[in-house]
Amino acid sequence: MKVLLVDDDPDLLVVIRLTLEQEGFEVVQATSVAAAITAFRRERLGLVLLDVNLPDGLGFDVCLRIRAESQVPILMLSVRDEEADVVRALELGADDYLTKPFSPKILATRIKALLRRTRLEVVEPLTISGLRLEPGTLTLHTEGNGEVRLTRLEYSLLQLLFAHVGETVHADRLMAHVWGRRSGGDRHVLSQLVHRLRGKLDAQAGLGAIIESVPGFGYQLRSPSRQAGG
Repeated sequence: MKVLLVDDDPDLLVVIRLTLEQEGFEVVQATSVAAAITAFRRERLGLVLLDVNLPDGLGFDVCLRIRAESQVPILMLSVRDEEADVVRALELGADDYLTKPFSPKILATRIKALLRRTRLEVVEPLTISGLRLEPGTLTLHTEGNGEVRLTRLEYSLLQLLFAHVGETVHADRLMAHVWGRRSGGDRHVLSQLVHRLRGKLDAQAGLGAIIESVPGFGYQLRSPSRQAGG
């Protein structure tokens, strides 16, 4: 698999490249926004590792460009661990966010978890009461309200909720499914992901209320028919 590594720190590039090559990946390097976009459009990639701070702009801009054209997995790298940056990365379609400094072992583990998650195991659409969740296109189709395009994280969240419609799914289980690990530190990011997904569902299909919070536990998906019927 070919990986695009975007960072302008020469020392870190050497470390990450060595880590990736030891894991069997072929590495393509870029040190700027412009070079990253060029490499993305030239190469057939299976993964993008993307630094936030680049000499000619922000990795967020690269993430936005890539997501407009591809669903290739994106792992953001940054010394910035502010909540706003994490939320922005996820909102733009990044699949994970890793704060520097990190060990090569942690990086390799997170990459493997990300690749496992992005190999969508469900090949058939999931359906409930007029809603159809399509894994191939990361789309939620609705009766009478068109379709809602989802990020990979939004899809993963809905995938587990669809599989347990009408049941409350614990936050830890959702985090393990969406991010591939259990970490109490992700609970607020999960809350932000749910909040933004509700907003998207409401704005595009009037379905924001189908995801119900269960305080202190997790979330539940209510089918539209149950919602309409009270």
